[in-house]
Amino acid sequence: MHITRDMKMVDVVHLNHHLIHIIHRFGIQLGFGEKTTAELCHEYGIDLPFFLEVLNTYHDSAYFPLHNLQQFGAGQLVNYLKRTHQDYLEHRIPEIEELLKRLMERPDLDSESRRLLADFFQHYKTELTNHIQNEEGIVYPYVLALERYTRTGSASDLEYLQSLQYSIRKYEEEHDDVEEKLFDLKNIIIKYIPKPKDSRLLNRILHELFELEADLNNHAHMEDLILVPIVEQMERKLSAINPA
Repeated sequence: MHITRDMKMVDVVHLNHHLIHIIHRFGIQLGFGEKTTAELCHEYGIDLPFFLEVLNTYHDSAYFPLHNLQQFGAGQLVNYLKRTHQDYLEHRIPEIEELLKRLMERPDLDSESRRLLADFFQHYKTELTNHIQNEEGIVYPYVLALERYTRTGSASDLEYLQSLQYSIRKYEEEHDDVEEKLFDLKNIIIKYIPKPKDSRLLNRILHELFELEADLNNHAHMEDLILVPIVEQMERKLSAINPA
């Protein structure tokens, strides 16, 4: 069942409560009463077709409307991806970190397990943060300048693009696989952490890691399969206008 413009948002949440994170990234807050997705998008100034495609992509793993999503502007995708980064750094990672802290304070967890969890999570957090900083410091500004130039022919954007000497191919070559590191962290918990007297906290941590992994996979698909082809098309236009 796909989410449509006429569905009440409350029904969307009941259909798949995991979408609350996605809805929040668009700035929509709980307390939406009986309003439909279309009514709320109008109220919050959100592009309805884009909102529905993103929701359905996260809702149904078999639903990935590549052609539809590639019709949206690069700036629109970048803005959503940046909001996703903000969610990771300000909410998802700190929440998992707090749960791990509570676990490590448990007297029934041995010191070696504490060290292993702390070191591996810190390493993962640092890698994810660096990955995001690289995208937001280099990749996204490049994409936005490229989009502005192909739309307006701005001389300042052309000068910036020429000085940067960057291409989306370089991004593809250097794109870190942060999802793989998260898989390793889950395996440490599943395979090597001794069973505590009360495993509920450990189970909750594992659940949050699985949730983050699924979110990161969708995020990576949007970057690799949607944003990259859009940028490659703009780069071809730039080359045609300003051949080397």
